Amino acid sequence: MCLGIPGQIVEVTDAANDLALVNVGGVRRVINIAFVIGEGRPASACIGEWVLVHVGFAMSRLDEQEAARTLALLHELGVAQGEMDDIAGMDELRDELREELRSAP
Repeated sequence: MCLGIPGQIVEVTDAANDLALVNVGGVRRVINIAFVIGEGRPASACIGEWVLVHVGFAMSRLDEQEAARTLALLHELGVAQGEMDDIAGMDELRDELREELRSAP
């Protein structure tokens, strides 16, 4: 099953490439925010906003109440922890791959 999980944008890490740091249940990772910004709306305007995160992309914006309701429902269903573990695992895998590339001849 594929689903998005609410996360809050805490920092723009690379505005030129539409990348931002998002907090998803205490796990922080960099995601692409291109889908939630547009012409005339800078990436910095997204700081503090809630977004629906799926496979490293912010798919849409959510208001805080909707994010809280969604997180509560996901926790009830027991789904949120698995999704957060997947997000944390992707960060670990990325770091391992970077290290392998650095040490490659």
